[in-house]
Amino acid sequence: MPSTLLAAASGLGLSLSLIVAIGAQNAFVLRQGLRAEHVAAVVAVCLCSDVALITAGTAGAGALVTRAPGLLTVVCCAGAAFLVLYGLMAARRATRPSALVPEENDRRAGLAITVTTCLALTWLNPHVYLDTVVLLGSLAATWDDLRWWFAAGAAIGSAVWFTGLGYGARLLRPVFARPTAWRVLDAVIAVVMVSLAVPLAVRGVGG
Repeated sequence: MPSTLLAAASGLGLSLSLIVAIGAQNAFVLRQGLRAEHVAAVVAVCLCSDVALITAGTAGAGALVTRAPGLLTVVCCAGAAFLVLYGLMAARRATRPSALVPEENDRRAGLAITVTTCLALTWLNPHVYLDTVVLLGSLAATWDDLRWWFAAGAAIGSAVWFTGLGYGARLLRPVFARPTAWRVLDAVIAVVMVSLAVPLAVRGVGG
């Protein structure tokens, strides 16, 4: 395999290993995909954000992030507050029978609100910076002149994942035709959001 393709494949594999996990951002993309609501915008926000962060990390911004603990503290606290709020909203939906089938009973959220929520879930999460800017950036540096091939592979991994998650969610829509399925999904989202918020808050206060 040519060295350029090897670098790109390494970036692709690492990128997928980092983002294919249950988290605030993925839970939001999944729910939007199930609702078939502003999916293109949500996927675009996630992808553009990842590309920007991967580019910054590959260009050397990772060193700056590790030298600014105060910045990470602010992001941790703000991210924890937002995740708790979003988790409470999901818990409220799970306990309201009238909100269990969004296509029939809920009004569609506006594009601006959806994009703003997606941006907050992405940029207020310190783990995003640690994964993309610090970790991916550091490993990209080990490829020397091929680091941008590594970054390109990582960006492709992000594109494949978010596109597949957002548009592939429609395959699960028959399951979510039942109110109980939405209740379970929102309950899981609530637990995930709060579970992620707790360590962020601890880190922010302790930092």
